[in-house]
Parts: sequence; structure tokens; C-alpha cells
Amino acid sequence: MIATRFLRHLLVTGGVVAVLSCGRSVSLAPDSGGGAPNGGLLDGSPQVGLLRCSPLAYDSVTQTIGPEGGTLSVGPYSLSIPAGALPAAVTITAVAPSDTVNQVRLFPEGLTFASPASLTMSYANCDALSQLEPKQIAYTTNALAILALLPSVDVLSQQQVTGQLQHFSTYAVAW
Repeated sequence: MIATRFLRHLLVTGGVVAVLSCGRSVSLAPDSGGGAPNGGLLDGSPQVGLLRCSPLAYDSVTQTIGPEGGTLSVGPYSLSIPAGALPAAVTITAVAPSDTVNQVRLFPEGLTFASPASLTMSYANCDALSQLEPKQIAYTTNALAILALLPSVDVLSQQQVTGQLQHFSTYAVAW
């Protein structure tokens, strides 16, 4: 009787967690002042959130990319802009702040592309527990509240996730 009750509890609890994980609930809570948003692994709730990571060194790169496309690397992240995505040469700045959330800020903010650019972000410096969850690139506010999740591919063996973005803003690794 106790074993049956325990098994039923385990199945119901596991089902709820699976539904919440697959449903991709997004926490839109504002920054609590600690550099990381509420929600997800940072507060223990079973919602989509930003990964907690060991801070990486600050990095900033500025490069001009034109209609022929190109790749810009900042810290352990890279941005690939395909040929034809930009109608003219644009000076692009990527900033990777030193924080407990792997994030990159891309300027000029609001720059849009004719075809999506690919942003690849490492999460090798993030919590081991979070390594088991599928990752996505999140479009965030400067305060790191999640606004949207981008179409993403997580390559667990390389501890990297690549997302397709249409415009510049702030992006971070989410689970």
C-alpha cells in the first residue's frame, strides 16, 4: 500500500515537472538585484530560467560586417551573420559581461537581419545539474528578464547552444 502510494506520487510529481518543462513556461519576473532573474534554476522553481554559471572574464569586441556576412567572436561565444543578411557594412559590438549568467549584449541594439544570424553560446562553466536540461538562447531585457526563447539547438557533447536571432539585443543561456 505504501509502495503503491509512493509510486503514484512519483509518477504524478514527475508528470507535473515534465509538463512544466515541455510547456516552456517563461519567467517574466524583473531582476531581483542579484544579477540573475527570478525563475528557473536560480530559485529552484520548475520554470524555464537562466542558467547559473561561474563568472567568465569580461570581453568586448567590435568588428565591421557587411553584405558578404562574417563571424564575430567574444569570449566563448560566436555570432555568424550569413551573406545577404545585412544590406550594408555595419560596425557591430559584442559585450560579454562577467556575471553569474552567460550573456552577450549585441550593438547596435535593434539591428535587424534579412535572414537570421546564428548565436552560439557555451555553458561549460554552468552548474552541472543544469547540464541535463535542454538549453535555449533567451532574448532578455538588460535586467535579464526573459522576453522570448529563440529556436535553438543544444549540443550537449560540446556544451554549446546555438540560437537563430533576427535582431540585436541582450541574449543569455536558458534551460
